[in-house]
Amino acid sequence: MIAVDTSSLVAYLAGERAADTDAVDDAIGHNAAVLPPVVVTELLSASNIDRHLRGALLAIPMLDLVDGYWERAGILRARLHAHRLKSRLADSLIAQSCLDHNLALITRDRDFRHFAQHGGLRLALRH
Repeated sequence: MIAVDTSSLVAYLAGERAADTDAVDDAIGHNAAVLPPVVVTELLSASNIDRHLRGALLAIPMLDLVDGYWERAGILRARLHAHRLKSRLADSLIAQSCLDHNLALITRDRDFRHFAQHGGLRLALRH
């Protein structure tokens, strides 16, 4: 299993070709893609999403939250703040979901490199 971030999934759905979108295609093709809950929320927040796309997105399994998730996510975010690094709330929640399930993340969002360096997040691709 491998987690997919909003940035890479949106690019994949737009038909972009890059290392991350190829990884998304491979993960979906092998039924290995999973979505952190915050990614599902971000994707479904788009006002222009049609019902077919919505159904396809909801067919990708979503990670469960593990007891203590919110506390660990707060501690993870505080760790980055201690290093004076950017840590958006949604990114912190996505990173913690991946950490809780010991999954790598496919993303094109460079902000996740801080979570890899200081929080132990595994990135499927290096930035």
